[in-house]
Parts: sequence; structure tokens; C-alpha cells
Amino acid sequence: MRRSRRRGLARERFLMVASAVLVLGSLTATGLWLGRDKSNQDEGYVVDLSAIENNAAAGLGGENPVNPSENVTQGIVPSDDLDYDPYFQETNSQKVENPDQSGSVSMSEGASPTASPEVALKEKNKEEKGKEEGKTQEAPKEGTKKEEGEQTADIGGEGEGTPALSTAMQPALTFGDSDTLVWPVVGNILVNYSMDKTVYFPTLQQYKYNPAIIIQANQGDLITAASAGKVISVFTDPKIGNGVTMELGGGYEATYGQLSNILVSEGSYVAAGDVIAEVGAPTKYFSVEGTNVYFKLTKNGEPINPMAKLN
Repeated sequence: MRRSRRRGLARERFLMVASAVLVLGSLTATGLWLGRDKSNQDEGYVVDLSAIENNAAAGLGGENPVNPSENVTQGIVPSDDLDYDPYFQETNSQKVENPDQSGSVSMSEGASPTASPEVALKEKNKEEKGKEEGKTQEAPKEGTKKEEGEQTADIGGEGEGTPALSTAMQPALTFGDSDTLVWPVVGNILVNYSMDKTVYFPTLQQYKYNPAIIIQANQGDLITAASAGKVISVFTDPKIGNGVTMELGGGYEATYGQLSNILVSEGSYVAAGDVIAEVGAPTKYFSVEGTNVYFKLTKNGEPINPMAKLN
């Protein structure tokens, strides 16, 4: 029994020593391997300053040294080429103001695109001065002369050229579905609006659709704007005579017909209640109905009943 116990203890001691040796050997091998890997990584991040200095010295002493200033200035575009349009000819026009381009000269006038702004400006002023001297030598022509900006929108009217209203004020057009119109003239309705069925026209002696209302009036009565708007058309139509179409905003447009002595012109703005024309003589299409005002309202090009908007 004692011998067997001794043998067991000896065997256990041997196993413990062997295990310790094996563990120490494994840890030692692992440490050596990690240390080698770390040294390899450190070598990859080492900067060889001596090699850089040698390369710099070789470059300075070589035949083709690097000039940093050449690389910096390369690719800079001359200021004359920025936003330069050689075909722009409206720089000094009386109708177009371009103060930032007063020094530019057109290619069609013979100026070089690479000339400096000072030289180009002198050439331009010299040419303009020559043109002005040539104009002063011409004798003034007699005859009809019309000043610039004078507009007479008297189409078929009896007046002698009523000037158009000023277009300096350009208010926003905000007519909406909930807004209403004022009557352009006070009078009875001779022919009602009707687009779902035909109505009778006495002069034509036939039934037709009517996209407008025909308001009874007296010749010479004043016609006012039903709403604020912009005049987009002044025209003459064989059926409704002289007419005016205004943009009200929100897709709405109003057309007035059977007019004379029109006081507005295309592009002018009017306020609600402003006088725009007078009632003219009826055309042959409304001779039986008598003197009247044609009033039409559309939204996005489609006629709607003006009576739904008139107060």
C-alpha cells in the first residue's frame, strides 16, 4: 500500500512539472512571436528623413529644378477672359443698363478680345464721339415726328391720342375665387351668359351660345375696370368692336367690348374702378340690341358666368 501511494505521488509530481514546463514554453513562444510582429509594424511607419534630404538635394542640383511658383501660377485664367462675351453689343444702349460691362467692346466692332479695358473704353468713346459729330452735321428732317415713349391707344376712337397710363407701378395680381367684381357700366342685361344652352340674338335672328353678358349702355358712357389688373391685349374684333383684355390674377381674365376712346395700353396696370374707355357705337352684329358693353370673364381660358362675381 505504501509503495503504491509513493508511486502515485511521484506520478502526480511529474505531471505537474511537465505541465508547468509546457505552459512556460508556450508563453515564451507566444511572446517572441508577438514581439517580432510588432517590430515589423514599427518598421513600416518609420520615415527615412535622410532619403528625403538626399532627394531634395539631388533635385536642387539637377538640370531641371522644381520651381514652385510655376505650379502655383499654372492654370490661372486672365481676368479679361472672365464672363467675357465678344458678341454682346448692348453695353451702352439707352434701353439696357449694364454698368459692370461698360468697358467691354464687341468683336463685330473690330476690337481685340485681349485688349485691356482702358484701351477698349477709349476706342468705344472715340467711335461714339465720331457718331455724334456725324449726327450733328445732318440737317433735321421736316415732317411728322413722334417722341419716344408716347403711346396712343385710341383704336377707332374720336379723341386725338390719349396717352397710356403709367406702367411704373406693377402691383401683384391676387384675384381669387372668393373675390368679386364691380360693374363696368350700369345697365340692364340685354343678353345673358349661357354656355349650357343657346340664347336668342335679335340682330342675328338665331340662337347661339353666349360666353359673356351684354349690358345695355349709352354711347359715351364711361367704362371702368371691374377689378385691378394688367392690360394684356388691346384689339379690334368685327363682332364686339374695339376691345381690351385684362389679366386679374389667379388665372382670371376679363374682356371688355364695344369700346371707344380707349385710355389704356398693353402692359399698363389699372385699379378697380379706373376709367379705361367709353361706350362706342354697336357693331352690325348688335344693331337691334342697341348700344351695349360686352363683358366676358374666363378662368384658365374657360368662360364663366360674370354674374356670379359681380356685386
